[in-house]
Amino acid sequence: MTGLEDTRRLVATLVLLAMPAGILTFSCWNVQLPFSQWWQAAFTPDLDDPRQLVFHFSALPRATTAILAGTALGTAGLLLQQVLRNPLASPTTLGLEAGSQLAMTVALVMAPSLLDIGREWIALAGALIALGFVLLCAMRNRFSSIALVLAGLVTGLLCGALTVALHLLDQEYVSVLFLWGSGSLAQQDWSAPLAMAPRIGILLLLASIATRPLSVLSLDDENARSLGLPVAWIRGAGVVLAALLTATVTANVGVIGFVGLAAPQIAQFSGARRFLARLVVAPLVGALLVLSVDGAVGLLETVGVVDLPTGAATALLGAPLLIWLLPRLRRSDPPAVPSFGSVQLRNWPALVPALAGLLTLAILVAFFIGRTGGGWPAEGWHFTSLGDLIAVAPWRIPRTLVVMFAGAMLAAAGLLLQRITGNPLAAPEVLGIGTGVAFGMVLSLILAVTPSAVEQTLAGAVGGFAALALVLLASRKSGFAPDHILLVGIALSALLDAVVVAFLALGDPRATQLLSWIAGSSYAADWPNLMLTAILATALLPSTLVLTRWLDILPLGDAVTRSIGLPLPRVRLAIMGIASLLTASAVMATGPLTFVGLAGPHIARLIGVRRAVPQIVVSALIGALIMVVADTLARTVIAPRQLPAGLVAALIGLPYLVWQLGRKRS
Repeated sequence: MTGLEDTRRLVATLVLLAMPAGILTFSCWNVQLPFSQWWQAAFTPDLDDPRQLVFHFSALPRATTAILAGTALGTAGLLLQQVLRNPLASPTTLGLEAGSQLAMTVALVMAPSLLDIGREWIALAGALIALGFVLLCAMRNRFSSIALVLAGLVTGLLCGALTVALHLLDQEYVSVLFLWGSGSLAQQDWSAPLAMAPRIGILLLLASIATRPLSVLSLDDENARSLGLPVAWIRGAGVVLAALLTATVTANVGVIGFVGLAAPQIAQFSGARRFLARLVVAPLVGALLVLSVDGAVGLLETVGVVDLPTGAATALLGAPLLIWLLPRLRRSDPPAVPSFGSVQLRNWPALVPALAGLLTLAILVAFFIGRTGGGWPAEGWHFTSLGDLIAVAPWRIPRTLVVMFAGAMLAAAGLLLQRITGNPLAAPEVLGIGTGVAFGMVLSLILAVTPSAVEQTLAGAVGGFAALALVLLASRKSGFAPDHILLVGIALSALLDAVVVAFLALGDPRATQLLSWIAGSSYAADWPNLMLTAILATALLPSTLVLTRWLDILPLGDAVTRSIGLPLPRVRLAIMGIASLLTASAVMATGPLTFVGLAGPHIARLIGVRRAVPQIVVSALIGALIMVVADTLARTVIAPRQLPAGLVAALIGLPYLVWQLGRKRS
């Protein structure tokens, strides 16, 4: 009876998924071409009828590509979840797609001749390198579910930051690369589906041949070995198959996010309990999901509403699914959050003048050191005379001081978040607050063509506050476990980032400027911008010192906090509000991609600064120092071209976060 109920539920699930896929695809095609002409257009299109040509060479290949991509990603996600025994494993959450995208971008921008080798091989190399990096980071935490997903998502962020850097270095290709990387299924001929179909077919055949040994991996390693199974070889084969499937899709259509996570889970919930059944159902579910999303996107494009990459649209569905799946993780897994030593630096007041001196020196270097476009890296450096400094002061001085204030505010915000969540890996960038601020500011651009700086700051603060509130609300059932808070924040970042990508894909002339800002650009800093940022920093940074008594008490736990009469909800609300305002003010100036909010408090803690007051002061100084150094490097290292300061800071902060994830828990 149970088997019959599972079958009924499975059929009902497939029917429910097939209905929107069929309706949306039919509606999209019917707008393009009347139903009566479909047969002729599919096989013998009239060369004098543009609509039939579009149907034959665009609509049909696009739907076929969607089915193939969904099938491949659904299978890849199932293989990863089976061999790693992790319900959150997927090409997206383990960084495979981001690694493939980075490898393809490197080849397209820096060495196009590598494409002669084959796009799939380049994408495969990127996916395997990213996966190896993830496994290396999670190894010391015994490959727990939390450790794997955290390392995968952070690796994806690092690959994404490097991809953005390459995009910005080649502005002439930025729009094409960006749309491709966002997962566009638009086709102009049958080349992509014809290239994908045989490869995916062969890989699916290999997966079906390995069904029995892969099924045994549902047992623990000891029982699997007792049955004579070479666990390491089978696990490696499954990972390679998943990487090949992912690389095939990414090389041809870009990143289609979260389908590999959703399809296996839907297959299991629908009644496919055995691995063989899931191997049949998961590809079908993946194909129907991508076909449904692409049908909706294609319909919106056909009626002229919006031109949205399919990959961005799938993230709108996948990120909420990731948040919903978090309670299914085993709480016995050792968290990947590193602990820190209890050493406390008692002579911290002597540290402040030293840091202030380093910051002053970094500012003077930023003011007086420049570089022309000579050879790299030794040529072209010069000392700016006082007279020349006066000439370049309107550009160099405001941008240096703006990033200084922004770095201090982000580091202070990161400290507040780490204290309120009890998570040493919390930061405005990791918990989705930076992306929430970006979402609020994008919304202000949509609602008002030319919003003022104050309006953008308020909109960003509301977006950041809402993002933090959602993270805490979604983590409430887990008892605000640090690992779950971090995962919810990264998932929310992916969700809000999809909305930002949708705006960038609209073809708005401000898109490239917005992309530079998201990457942490300080190009537009001027005297009014400096004045506003300085006023906000002067008002908000001292207000954090008022919270120091609360910040010292909160880490003791909710029970102690309530026992001394502290109004916990209002305290958290106040800290959240100030953290959001600090983040919004900093992000408005330098963009959300910096990771100074993570690195500043971490370095202060590693130095030995433990109490709230010295942590705020030292973290702010360290954050300001990192951003000034990052901006100087961004301006000079590849002169006359420049990189965003936030991106350079992220390339420092993200490896640091990965290193912390890889540390063995004390």
